[in-house]
Amino acid sequence: MSAVSVFPMCVQASRGLLRLRSGAGATAALEAVRTLSTQKGDSGATGGLAQAILQERLQQQQQQRSQGQPPPEGEESSEQRGDEQGEDRKQKENTAYAKKVVLRLAGLMGLGGAVGVVYIFGSNSVDEQGNKIPDEFDKEVPVVQQLKRTFRYFKDYRQMIIEPTSPKLLPDPLKEPYYQPPYTLVLELTDVLLHPEWSLATGWRFKKRPGIDYLFQQLAPLYEIVIFTSETGMTAYPLIDSIDPQGFVMYRLFRDATRYMEGHHVKDVSCLNRDTSKVIVVDCKREAFSLQPFNGMALRKWDGNSEDRTLYDLAAFLKTIAMSGVEDVRTVLENYAHEEDPIEAFKRRQAQLALVCSIPPTDLRD
Repeated sequence: MSAVSVFPMCVQASRGLLRLRSGAGATAALEAVRTLSTQKGDSGATGGLAQAILQERLQQQQQQRSQGQPPPEGEESSEQRGDEQGEDRKQKENTAYAKKVVLRLAGLMGLGGAVGVVYIFGSNSVDEQGNKIPDEFDKEVPVVQQLKRTFRYFKDYRQMIIEPTSPKLLPDPLKEPYYQPPYTLVLELTDVLLHPEWSLATGWRFKKRPGIDYLFQQLAPLYEIVIFTSETGMTAYPLIDSIDPQGFVMYRLFRDATRYMEGHHVKDVSCLNRDTSKVIVVDCKREAFSLQPFNGMALRKWDGNSEDRTLYDLAAFLKTIAMSGVEDVRTVLENYAHEEDPIEAFKRRQAQLALVCSIPPTDLRD
């Protein structure tokens, strides 16, 4: 046998061994054995040797499988992929189960909370001795009683938030011998008299607008000064004390006295228990007096500028109205209702009036 015939058979035998090593399976091994068997006549002893090697390798592989030994690398990787897929499937099933459990627990907690709310707010009110106070729902079925009382409670609570606390927010005007100013001035606190500022070092602070003391001193004899703010009483009360140590502010009204409409806290002048023709509302938001638009003045929102002179000009404007004895302030404020800055408009008209008065009358004889 020549070297030329031995070389191809060695190549084929090597390929068969590689297939077995790479996990090609028994089918590939059998094919390799049959191939070498067909070439046995041509190759002689070398072909028989290669065939014997392949058969021995195949028998070893079958014995390993029967004894439970790990398969070759190719089969091991396929089994690993199968195990990973099984683990992923189990993980997904566990996640879905956990979600179901959480949703069921949330539903049970929500149901329990709803039952607790109905039980607490749907029970009869009691007097000081602990006796139940009868109401209009006593004749209903117990469950219906609880539901109707709960509904009434939340309805009243919502009404308390939306509506003013009282139809008469201010006491009756003072009688003689006490002095009652002829006009009522309603001032907003935030961004009209004070400006909130925040810094990392100090937190929230309120800056006092220049001219507050002058405004109070000039208008206190002519106006009943009321601070009516959309802030809460807990926030606004100490702030008013700090800006009014002399006590010029006669009354204080807070957020609970406003009417909540379309996302805004509206100040209803009709609830002030005063003649609406003598009430002026000063705010930086037109929505604050939207129910009585001609009773209000919308100033520019103060940004904290220390050079601001708006309150000095406002004092001059309001003092002019009071000194003129205007019967209905709405007739004056209506002329400034559409001005972006009513104080600047007032100053401009004052300058025009002064210019007209300074022009000497023409000689009619000419």
